[in-house]
Amino acid sequence: MFQLESKRDRLSLICLLGPFLGLWIAFWMIPSLVGIDLSLRDAGFDSSKESALFSFTQTGNSSYIGIGNYLSLLDDRKFWKSLLNSSLYISGSLLIILPLSFVLAICLRDLGRRMQAILLFCLMIPGLAMPSVLSNLFYLFFHGREGVLNQLLIIPLGFDPIHWMMDPNFILLSMILQCVWRWTGIVTLYFLCGLSGIPNWQYEVVKMEGLGTISKFRYLWFPNLGNLFLFAAVFLTVEGLASFSGAYVMLGGSGGILDSGLLFVTYLYQVAFPGGSGRFDFPTAAAMSVLVVPLVALVLFWILRIRRSDSVE
Repeated sequence: MFQLESKRDRLSLICLLGPFLGLWIAFWMIPSLVGIDLSLRDAGFDSSKESALFSFTQTGNSSYIGIGNYLSLLDDRKFWKSLLNSSLYISGSLLIILPLSFVLAICLRDLGRRMQAILLFCLMIPGLAMPSVLSNLFYLFFHGREGVLNQLLIIPLGFDPIHWMMDPNFILLSMILQCVWRWTGIVTLYFLCGLSGIPNWQYEVVKMEGLGTISKFRYLWFPNLGNLFLFAAVFLTVEGLASFSGAYVMLGGSGGILDSGLLFVTYLYQVAFPGGSGRFDFPTAAAMSVLVVPLVALVLFWILRIRRSDSVE
C-alpha cells in the first residue's frame, strides 16, 4: 500500500491534487449541490417581473416543495418523449459510428503514411468544426427539395424528394446522420491508434495461422481493442445525451414536428427558458437534470460491469 514517508511527499501530493480538487469542488460539487437544492423549490416568482433570476435572490420568493417537481415530471409526456428520442439518437449513433469507424481504421492502416494522414484529416474535419457551422452546413444538405441529398441522390434515383426536416419520419434520422458525420473521423482516429499499438508478432501469428476476418476480430482485434470500443461507446453516449447545438440550429429549439427531434437537453432548455414553456422554470429544469443523472450512471455502470465480467472470464 502506498505510504507518504516524509513531509515533502505529503506536500508534493497536496500540490499535485490541490488544483484538481479545488476546481472539482468549485465547478462540479458546488453547482451539483445548488442544482439539487433548486430542484426541491417551487418556481416562486412573479411572472410580471422582467428577470426570473432576480426573483430567486429574494427572501421568501422560492419555497421548498420537496419532490413535487420530480412527481410532475413523471406525468410529463414531453419529458418521456425527449428521453425516448435521446435513447434512439444515442443507439442509432452507436450502431453506425462504431462499426463504420472500425472498418475505416482497418482500411487506413494498410495505406501509406502520407495518404493515411490526408484521408484521416478529411474524416476529422467535421469533428474539428464548430457545431453551429457544421449544423448550418448540414441544414443546407437536408433542406427541402433543393437540398444536396435530394438533388444528388433521391431525385436522380426516381424517388420523390424527402422533406427531411419537416417529415416526422425522417427528422430523428437526419439528426443521427449529423452525429455520424461529425464523430466518425474522431472515433476512427481512436481505433487507428489502437490498431497501431497491437504488437507486430500478433499479426505474424495470425498470418501464419491463416485466420479469416471473423477470426481476426475474435482473437486479435477485439481482445486488444475491447476497452477502446468501450471508451468510444461511453464517449458517444455522454455526448449524445448532452447534444444541444446541432439540434438547436437545425430545429430552432422546437424539437420539430410532433416533437420528433426533441432531445433531452433541448426540452430542458425549453423548460428553463421561454423557448417552449413560456416561463423561466429553473426548479423543474434542475429536477430534470438530477433525475437523469442516476439513470445515466446506471447505464454506464451496467456497460462497465459487462466488460469487466467478459475480461474475467
